[in-house]
Amino acid sequence: MTPSGSIQTVGLDEAGRGPLAGPVVAAAVAIPADAAELRAAVTDSKKLSANQRERLAARIREVCPHGVGLAEVAEIDTWNILAASHMAMARALTGCGVTPEKALVDGNRAPELPCPVECVVGGDASVAEIAAASILAKVDRDARMDALAAEHPGYGWERNRGYGTREHREALMTLGATSHHRRSFKPVQTALRGGAAQAGSA
Repeated sequence: MTPSGSIQTVGLDEAGRGPLAGPVVAAAVAIPADAAELRAAVTDSKKLSANQRERLAARIREVCPHGVGLAEVAEIDTWNILAASHMAMARALTGCGVTPEKALVDGNRAPELPCPVECVVGGDASVAEIAAASILAKVDRDARMDALAAEHPGYGWERNRGYGTREHREALMTLGATSHHRRSFKPVQTALRGGAAQAGSA
């Protein structure tokens, strides 16, 4: 979405740095000056219910310049999760269709972007643009994990979103790893070794 006029600030955040499976997804959002109601409504996506996130995400897509970018598992395993998260953020900003005067990024590590970057620790709870980005990224990634769960039943991704829950780790040992598992993550390596040991003793 490309707005008319210049954009002063875009917020960026990601979802999915910690899971053992699935992509990392980032979003970039600029909140227009006339969207004060939305600015007041958004907050850290983790503080919202799934229904609240869905409603706000729909509104963000409707009124805000926005973009979503992701880095796939192969990129995470090749470059590491931080670098992949920054790749996703750069892609999200490109998808936003604007070059802002400044990008506000949740956390303390700045990605390389074609504009000045300010890091804000806890920004998803204190900066509206970052909060909006956190909502959009979370909703987008959850939908992707729902689709992957339908393709790969047994891991519980529709519930755990790829995080290392007991259900997920046990499924790794019994079912093995899919192409969507992050093999560079130690819990995946450990679970796969345990599964191989169980198979050898069977």
